[in-house]
Amino acid sequence: MRKMRFLRFLFPISRANAVSAPQKPNIIFIVADDLGYGDLGCYGQKLIRTPNIDKLAKQGTRFTQFYAGSSVCGPSRCSLMTGYHTGHARVRGNNSAILKSSDVTVAKTLRDVGYATGLIGKWDLGHEGTSGEPMKQGFDYSFGYLRDSHAHNYWTDHLFRNGQRIPKARNVYSHDLCAAESLDFIRHEQGRPFFLYAPFTLPHGFLDPPNDEPYDKQYSWPLANRKYAAMVTRLDTTVGEIMALLDELKLSEKTIVFFASDHGPDYDVGNRLFQSNGPLRGIKRDLYEGGIRVPMIVRWPGKIPGGITSDQIWAFWDFLPTAAEIAGTVPPTGIDGVSVLPSLLGKSSIEHSPLYWEFYEYGFQQAVRVRDWKTIRHAPGKALELYDLKNDLGEEEDVAASNPQVVREMEDTLQTARSPYLDRPDFEAKAMLPNSSPVESGHRSKAKMV
Repeated sequence: MRKMRFLRFLFPISRANAVSAPQKPNIIFIVADDLGYGDLGCYGQKLIRTPNIDKLAKQGTRFTQFYAGSSVCGPSRCSLMTGYHTGHARVRGNNSAILKSSDVTVAKTLRDVGYATGLIGKWDLGHEGTSGEPMKQGFDYSFGYLRDSHAHNYWTDHLFRNGQRIPKARNVYSHDLCAAESLDFIRHEQGRPFFLYAPFTLPHGFLDPPNDEPYDKQYSWPLANRKYAAMVTRLDTTVGEIMALLDELKLSEKTIVFFASDHGPDYDVGNRLFQSNGPLRGIKRDLYEGGIRVPMIVRWPGKIPGGITSDQIWAFWDFLPTAAEIAGTVPPTGIDGVSVLPSLLGKSSIEHSPLYWEFYEYGFQQAVRVRDWKTIRHAPGKALELYDLKNDLGEEEDVAASNPQVVREMEDTLQTARSPYLDRPDFEAKAMLPNSSPVESGHRSKAKMV
């Protein structure tokens, strides 16, 4: 296990931290950045080593039909934090908006019922001095990057703690600092319920880790491949350190751990050698499955079945209501997400309402999944593509022509699943779609069920 220098927190130990074991379960959500559906051993990866995450899957439930909030970072994280899909979310594109004071996040929801809340990693929903910075969105403590563009650089000369810029030595790898901070947060808050949101940056950004271990000597791969694999394995090591600390502190049975990626893989180098998108079509910035279907593993010893695979369909926007139910509280009204806790506990599956995505970087694209049907529109006015995911996971055969009734129903859902993007009228202009009466982001209509 990699040795790390633990960082001292800047706030004092409170009396609340000295009380007996928490009554509510701790919640940890680890998010990888740009990790593909096929990058983990437990999802079929043959070359990159991920023993700790594979162990997590053996101890918990591995989900095969889980979706990110978007195919890029910012809107995906907004969906996770606020419970809205990108047809209703405050942030629907990278660098397109920031969270406002009126937005209700997972952190606000959990802090209101006594949770200590920590963010360590990449935020991307509001920079320093704005309403969207973490400390104004329900977090007691934050450390890492605030902007996506900054998070490409692991050798930066600064990071942010509690909204304040702090110097960082350029010869220290930033992920290692975030890993240490995560462990320190758990140690510090072990005496009361805590929510740790750990959106780590690996394997996103520059392929420039401190070394390419453990792929440096016996492997004849090109250097870029070795570096990518080293970043994934370094992430895996951090997951192992977190799980080991939970065991050490006797918190494992009191803690539910989620592990996912924020969207599909980015690097061609990963896809060529490692097949990072697995059996899926597309990568980051695509609304095909390879851009939005991601790994999801959930572990809660004694509560969530271990060593099983689930085909429950769910998405990032379901986390907020699920976390609220775990904590014994209620989520905000009107959000798109639903609690999938009964499915996590192995009690009953959830028939999910339509899953919807919209994406602006290539103009305006939309996608909807309803049961096993998946439709994609690449631009306003374009014909819909339709895929039967049950029989065509790789989205190779467009069956729209032979299923006109399904196409009509999907078309209706594409029209009703969204509200105007009033926070960015320039983005909304790309949609060129008829909409219902304008509503402010935060008060959204529900999607129609197909």
